[in-house]
Amino acid sequence: MKKLIGFVGMWLLFISQNAYSQKWGTWGIGSVVLPASEKGWGAYMEAQVRTNAVFDEFQYYEVKGGISYDIDKNFTALIGTGRYETYDYRDLGKGPVIGETRLWEQMTINQFLNRLKFEHRYRIEQRWLNGVYRNRYRYRLNLILPLNNVKLQPKTFFVNAFDEIFLNNKAPRFERNRISAGLGYQATKTWIFQAGWLNQTNFSLTEGIGKNNLMMTVIYRIDRKKQSPNEHLPTHND
Repeated sequence: MKKLIGFVGMWLLFISQNAYSQKWGTWGIGSVVLPASEKGWGAYMEAQVRTNAVFDEFQYYEVKGGISYDIDKNFTALIGTGRYETYDYRDLGKGPVIGETRLWEQMTINQFLNRLKFEHRYRIEQRWLNGVYRNRYRYRLNLILPLNNVKLQPKTFFVNAFDEIFLNNKAPRFERNRISAGLGYQATKTWIFQAGWLNQTNFSLTEGIGKNNLMMTVIYRIDRKKQSPNEHLPTHND
């Protein structure tokens, strides 16, 4: 317990130091998950809304979904697609300044070290930004630590932290870094809530520009009768 308290304390200190000098925005994420069946097939849908300021200055939304297949209890493949639109929050009337349609393929690998859960996610994206085609490659390392139970189950609080890198086949090769930490609560078999901090830094050839955000996530996991018995990690799909 002392080690756990120390870990949470270091996490809060890191957030406060990183976020002190930056203006904050908001990310709202809602997901509906159909867990994998006994035969391995599952699906999900997700919507996001982002603002330039906290609960103000709307600038972005996305809607997406995908079909997954559990190769075994620790390996999941997924194919997804989505629509992403970015607006100028100072003039919403002129419509989206960037419209993107995206396809992607990904592999998720889970590891368990006692109560600490690791998720490795590898993704390849095909993107059409205002009609211009681009590729992108992503890797996310996600750590989840249940606090009051060994496994993620109803009435479980957990700490969640991840870092994700975005790579491109055109300059700049290292396009983006996204890091987050937060506190979550799995209330029931179906409802999961999370809140925390997310920093996203976009890189050009000469500089990196970062922004802090308050991230709030709600996940509804459908209670499927013939559901896979594997432990499901409470993570969103972006």
